[in-house]
Amino acid sequence: MTGRDATTLDFYAGEAAVYAGRPHEVDRPRIDAFAARLPAGARVLELGCGGGHDSAALLAHGLDVDVTDGCAELAREAEKRLKRPVRVLLFEDLNEREAYDGIWANACLLHVPRSDLPAIIGRIHAALKPGGLLYATFKAGSQEGRDRFGRYYNYPSPDWLRQAYGQGWQNIEIDHAVGSGYDREPTEWLLVTAVKG
Repeated sequence: MTGRDATTLDFYAGEAAVYAGRPHEVDRPRIDAFAARLPAGARVLELGCGGGHDSAALLAHGLDVDVTDGCAELAREAEKRLKRPVRVLLFEDLNEREAYDGIWANACLLHVPRSDLPAIIGRIHAALKPGGLLYATFKAGSQEGRDRFGRYYNYPSPDWLRQAYGQGWQNIEIDHAVGSGYDREPTEWLLVTAVKG
């Protein structure tokens, strides 16, 4: 199990400054809703922080955020924005146990190879405290593939995602949204909220 795609990581390493510096609109209603379900000052792990845009909004809620990204170059760009250290963490290196009240994984787990996603979600489940909250987003689809930049996506359906999450969650809520991303292509997104049982 690796949980990562080398070509995708290489893309982000090469494009880090451009990717992090682009205009980016934070989904404040989703961040607000996530924060509202956590205790005051909750400890939160952010996976795949990118340029640190969501990180800033999470920190503004008074959350104790462990900000991470799997790409060292993107982590450095996020540090510039946040004026604080950002940890380089690959999904497969997540080893904490019952350490976090919440985990924010916006537009990052969608790059995990399909065969590896259940095990990575298992690591996330282990890192959450009982009753802990996971928020993750995926580009919807029916089979894995690559975009025009060569980035790998697992492109799940809701049913496939529920199977990948497996047991141990109290409930898995999947909302749909239409938006875009770095490629500026119209995209159907799956917005997944799950509570550790």
